[in-house]
Formats: sequence, structure tokens, C-alpha cells
Amino acid sequence: MSQKDRDRLKVLHEVEKGQLTQKQAGVQLKLSERWVRDLVKRLGKEGDGGILHRLRGRASKRRIAEAVREKAVRLVKREYRDFGPTLATEYLAEKHQVKISRETLRKLLMEAGVWKRKRRRVEEVHVCGVRRACWGELVQWDSSDHDWLEGRGSRLWLVAMIDDATSRALARFAEHDTTEENFRLLWKYLERWGRPVEFYTDKDSMFTVNRPLREAKDEAWPEALTQIGRALGELRIGWVPAHSPQAKGRVERFFGTAQDRLVKGLRKAGVQTLEEANHYLKLEYLPQWSSRFTIEAANPTDAHRPLGAEHDLAAILSHVEDRVVANDYTIRHDKKIYQIARSEIRSGLRGATVRVEDRLDQSVWVRFRERYLTVRVRKPIQGPCSCAGSEAPAILTRPTRNHLDERLQPAQQRATMENYPTGTGKRRGWGEGPVRRVVGANLSRPTGSFG
Repeated sequence: MSQKDRDRLKVLHEVEKGQLTQKQAGVQLKLSERWVRDLVKRLGKEGDGGILHRLRGRASKRRIAEAVREKAVRLVKREYRDFGPTLATEYLAEKHQVKISRETLRKLLMEAGVWKRKRRRVEEVHVCGVRRACWGELVQWDSSDHDWLEGRGSRLWLVAMIDDATSRALARFAEHDTTEENFRLLWKYLERWGRPVEFYTDKDSMFTVNRPLREAKDEAWPEALTQIGRALGELRIGWVPAHSPQAKGRVERFFGTAQDRLVKGLRKAGVQTLEEANHYLKLEYLPQWSSRFTIEAANPTDAHRPLGAEHDLAAILSHVEDRVVANDYTIRHDKKIYQIARSEIRSGLRGATVRVEDRLDQSVWVRFRERYLTVRVRKPIQGPCSCAGSEAPAILTRPTRNHLDERLQPAQQRATMENYPTGTGKRRGWGEGPVRRVVGANLSRPTGSFG
């Protein structure tokens, strides 16, 4: 008997003794006068237990069948032992057609000793920032290093973008967290939804050039951009740095949820490779995330801007460097010499700065002003070797006065225009070609003028 029942019993005893009227007892118990009269009759016939509710101790008609309760606990023990009650409830309904509420399953698991109640610890809570009003106004961007495959395959990175207003997410797995992998996700985002207003990231070296502390307040650094920073500038997309992990809490919570739900989903699907992981992520996990965790934006306006004809994603989302065209219309890039086709030579090209693009498809494109040039990799020119039977090129050293006279006469005899290095007139040419080219290039100077 509860305390409420004992308090009610005291008032009813007073009614029996004539100390209170039935109307006064109804006012105290907040019951009708008729119901007080019925309780007094029960008390006289059945004793103190007569005031208890007639359904007390009886099973509810809506009670889950005992077979279903046992099946649910058995399935969790066998297949979902490390799942929480919430996630286990979803898998039981989807995979086994066992429909049971989260709290009911939690109680059953606690009774069976499978789940233990977790005491909540009082921690300092970081207040979440107010969501942006429109979809596409701010997108948080980050990567997570985790053992997503639990040892069944190589260790992977999860690169993700999540909208601040709606929590819509886009992600992909990669073997390494590199600029190229982030470019691939950015390309996918831009093609699907367009250009957001701003991206919100941490201060990783992929997004910003981390300079050392300035010695003086008025000391200025030359502006330097990373490849991602340059690409965002060309796309007219803003970039906002986060000063702490808590500041970009939305994408951090996305990773926290994924490290629980996604890891278990990959395990149940038997995923072992990068391709299988991306396939499951695209077809299974991201649709589940969209249906369960996304919300509607406060303002239904889509802030994304469409891609224009000037936005060549293949060119923008590539590794870009500037190179100077040499006098022989070649450029040096990535330890290779690229020769510009004769048909592409035009006024102002020699000595000009060109843009070299290492694209995601491993191709190399060279652009001069607004025109792409046809180039090919030039094989290094090998000079004659004095060593019999050897195919190695001659190793050049800077000529000295002691051995100059011995080689000057033969060199003068061989000094014709066809032996001159085409277009080379820089001092750095020493040691880059055969000896005859070096000597021949200096015949026009006074004797002894080398270097």
C-alpha cells in the first residue's frame, strides 16, 4: 500500500467514526461524494484492502507477449551485445520485425544483466551556438581518424561536411587525409548542392598557412594560401577558422555518432575494403542520418549558389603552381622538363609565368593567360661519354684555368651554332650539359672570363 492509499484510508476511517461527513471527506480527497460512499462500503466489507484499485497486480492487456520479450533479449545477446538500447531497437525492428520500445528493451536488458545503468556525470557543458538560418549559409568541414573497420581492413579516414542549419551531411572514406581527398569531397558537394556561402574548418595546414609568432606587432607576412584556400577563393566561397574543437561541435558530434552507429553497421555488413565502406556509407548510413537526425532550416531559402560556366572544377580543384617559361620554351615541374609545342609559341611566352595544374586524374595542364598549351615531357639530353662502353652522360664541372688551354682549341674547332644550347644564357647552366656546350657558350667572352 502506497502513502497515498494510507492517507486516503485515514480519512475514510474518520468518516466511519462520524468525525467527518462524506462531503467533507470528498473535499479533502478531491473525490466525488458518491465515490467516497462506495469506498466506505468497500472498507466495511473487505477491510483496508478494499480501497485498492481492482487492476492492481493484474497484467495489462497491452503487455508485450512473453515470447516476444524473450526473443528480443535473446537476439540482443547473440548479435547486438555491444549495442545500446536505442540502436538495438532499430535493428530489431528493421532486421527481425521485432517491434519493442526503447525503454521496454532497456528494462528487459537490465533485468537480464546485459545492460547496466550508466550514472550521468556532471560536466561543464559547452553552450551550442545558434544555428544559421538558411541551408548552405555555413558548412562545417572536418576529418576523423578512427579504426572504422575494426581491424578487418586498412585504417581509414572519414572526411565529412555537415550543414549548420539543417545537419545535412555528406562524407566519404579515404586512406589518407590529404588535400586531394578533401578536393574530391568538395567536388562532390559542389556538384550536388552548389556553392555554400562559407566553410567552417579547423586550422589544419590544409586550410591555412600556420606562420610562426611575429616578433613585432607591425611585422607583415606576405599573403600565402594553401591549395584549398586558393580553390575556395576562386570559387568565391568564404572560409571561417575555428579556434577550438567545441566551436565546430556539429561536425564533432557527427563523428561521435558515426563512431558508434557507423562502426557497428560496417561490422554487420561485413565491410572489409575502402570501396565497400564508401558503398555502405552512401547507400545505407547517410540516408539513415538524413531521415533521423536532420531538421528543417529556420528560413526555407536555399543559400547555395549555382556553379557557372567560369567554374571549371577540374582546373580549380587541382594542385596549382606557377612556373616561368625558359628561353627554350620549357618549364620544369615535379622533377620533369615539359616542352611547349612549337604551334603554341606566341609573343610574350618566353620568360612569362604560366599556371601548372596537377589534376585529380593525374594529368598535367599548363595555362598561359586564358589559353591552355600543348606540352610534352622532354627526355633529358645525354652528351658523349669518354668512357668506352658506358652509356652514362658526362659529368660536368666548372672549367678552371689549368685545364682550359688544353680544351679551348678543340672546343673552338667544334664551336658551331648547332652546338650552342638553344636559348640558354644564364650562369646556372654550368654543369647542366656536355662540356662542349659550356665552353662553346663562352667563346664570345674574353679569354678567362668564365662564370
